[in-house]
Amino acid sequence: MKIEFLGTGSSAGTPVITCYCPVCRSEDPRNRRLRASILVRDGETRLLVDTGPDLRQQMLRADVSSLSAVLYTHFHADHINGIDDLRAFNFAQKIVIPCHADARTAEELETRFRYCFLPPDSAWAKPSLSMHRISATEMFGPIRVTPVPVMHGTLPIFGYRFNNVAYLTDLKYIPEDSLALLQGLQVLILDCLRYEEHPTHLNVEEALYWARRIGAVQTIFTHMTHDVDYATLAGQLPDTATPAYDGMVVAV
Repeated sequence: MKIEFLGTGSSAGTPVITCYCPVCRSEDPRNRRLRASILVRDGETRLLVDTGPDLRQQMLRADVSSLSAVLYTHFHADHINGIDDLRAFNFAQKIVIPCHADARTAEELETRFRYCFLPPDSAWAKPSLSMHRISATEMFGPIRVTPVPVMHGTLPIFGYRFNNVAYLTDLKYIPEDSLALLQGLQVLILDCLRYEEHPTHLNVEEALYWARRIGAVQTIFTHMTHDVDYATLAGQLPDTATPAYDGMVVAV
């Protein structure tokens, strides 16, 4: 199984529009971050997590030619607003693409993007999606997917466990019941917004705390703002942790 980081940035991405800070002006390509998303591949199974506004660019860079399903963490704009670009896969594959989300996110998507969930037209000229409420472990080909409830401030959302890899972005707190779903991980991918505290995201100190509690063999931090310089953060982390960068691929 391979995890590709399609985007590792926060809602504004990096560089940020109108910003000329050292990270936004950095020539280090690891400081150029599209909105957070991953692709999980195993054989012919390809699972996309979230459809942010950079989806078209991400799919072209990763050379993705087909999707098995889309999993949504939550309904904030930086995680859903690229949904229209899924129509390219409808046209190429000639199938309705299944989407999976918690009940609140599913309802938001069906309401905001109603046209995507209508029956397909003969030309496959618009997104043709089906929405499924996921609440327990399901198999997607060889990939065992378990939704992991976490708290994004006061909003309950999902992270996901894929076999022995977990992807937890946009969170402030992990409930005890969810910690039980995160035992024995090879790789933990974890929210790490910035150094300063934030009301709905983990900062660096909090991310390190949860990484220690979960105890994965390797922890990879994502969803970073332009307050985080890749090389600086990498030099501050223990050997068991590293920042992610766009295009990074992890084989498990």
